Amino acid sequence: MNYQDSIDWLYGTQTFGIKLGLDNMCRLLTAFGTDPQAPGPAILHVAGTNGKGSVCAVTDRILRDAGIKTGLFTSPHLVTYRERIRVNGTMIPEETVAAGLNQLRGLVVDWENHPTFFELTLALAMRHFLDEGCEVVILETGMGGRLDATNALQSDFCVITSIGLDHQQWLGETIREIAGEKAGILKSGVPAIIGELHPDARDVVGRRALALGIPCVEAHPLPDDWETGLKGPHQRDNAALAVEAACRLEGERLTQDGIRRSVATASWPGRFQQIDDSLFLDGAHNPAAAEVLCRTWQEECGDEKAHLVFGAVGSKDVAGVFRALLPVLASVSFIPVKTERRLTVEEMKGFLKEAGGGALPQAEFESLPDAIAGARARGGKTLVAGSLFLVGEALGHFLGERFEVSLQ
Repeated sequence: MNYQDSIDWLYGTQTFGIKLGLDNMCRLLTAFGTDPQAPGPAILHVAGTNGKGSVCAVTDRILRDAGIKTGLFTSPHLVTYRERIRVNGTMIPEETVAAGLNQLRGLVVDWENHPTFFELTLALAMRHFLDEGCEVVILETGMGGRLDATNALQSDFCVITSIGLDHQQWLGETIREIAGEKAGILKSGVPAIIGELHPDARDVVGRRALALGIPCVEAHPLPDDWETGLKGPHQRDNAALAVEAACRLEGERLTQDGIRRSVATASWPGRFQQIDDSLFLDGAHNPAAAEVLCRTWQEECGDEKAHLVFGAVGSKDVAGVFRALLPVLASVSFIPVKTERRLTVEEMKGFLKEAGGGALPQAEFESLPDAIAGARARGGKTLVAGSLFLVGEALGHFLGERFEVSLQ
């Protein structure tokens, strides 16, 4: 199989859905020569509702800038599948993806319990990290923690960034239930670093750490005069977690000046990303992320309102997202996202009305370029938000790259 053939096969495995559990992942890792119990690179395991990608990206930048060879595993991708697997900031080559997936396809063809898209991707990533001789691997959980495929690997440190309401159909309906799933990445002998958590979440995580007899450390705030490459006040908290994690992983090889430069220059696509003077992209897709986006917009753009280009998928609290963004909205342009899980324009309009924004000027479009052009024609600043799928399509459009649609 060439790259495109291998990707087509992999996307076809999405019909197997999401299967929470570790047995199949352990079997796959072992069969693919990446025994989760064998010695290997140091592993940082990151879970949370929001902020995971930013913490992973900043940690990766700090370590790379210090000359430490890193492997970075994140999800979902925005434009191309290869974004999910990086060594020293470089995406996995197409030929490596094709060779690895071809091998995996032959390996699992007769398995009764076929591995999922996410499990296959993680196995491919770990093989690549081992082959490339990575010193540190940074793993972002896909969803939850306790039964997430990444939890099949033995970590050296773990981070819990935040805990809010998201993926309730899988993780539970309350903060305490979701916190129990996120706290499942905590393991005996593995110190935990935690962000600013809801009191219920803090209680659950703290009790889990106490039961395991492991330290539960809060990150030290960044010095006031430090700048962050990622925009928004919440990114200072994420950067603080990243600094704490990097120092505990490789403190002897880091310097304060080096860390400061890395934090100031770190980037991560789709997180209040500015395309030009009047166009911004943000993947906020749940109410907590939308609240942060609202605060970031006000900090960066003052009293100027946003012409929002919006698309979303089902299973999200879309009314809650609109409710959080209302203070900064001037108009809303709706566009269906390119995935089978997309909401229709009428469904999204209903959620906007439910949130109290029914009186806002509205428009609907069939293509994202037309939606962005229509929003920009209103004058002022435009914000593309509501789904990482939408942000990925926008990035692909502006970068002139093929947008690879993914369900996960």
